[in-house]
Amino acid sequence: MQVQGQQKKKTEFEVVLTSAGASKINVIKEVRSITGLGLKEAKDLVEAAPKSVKEGASKDEAEEIKGKLEAAGATVELK
Repeated sequence: MQVQGQQKKKTEFEVVLTSAGASKINVIKEVRSITGLGLKEAKDLVEAAPKSVKEGASKDEAEEIKGKLEAAGATVELK
């Protein structure tokens, strides 16, 4: 039995920080710039990984955030 119809293309993505890696300070700085969080809130988010950094992002925005966080030393997953 086949289901008719097309698969919906995913339009909203969640950027999940899975690990801060060795450069936690750089990752915290990047999280602050992306989210607008204060220092303590960004530090808490990074230390509580895996945590969502951004929800409802477009594919381009999610890829850009992922690139910035990975450049800072983090491990990131898009969902």
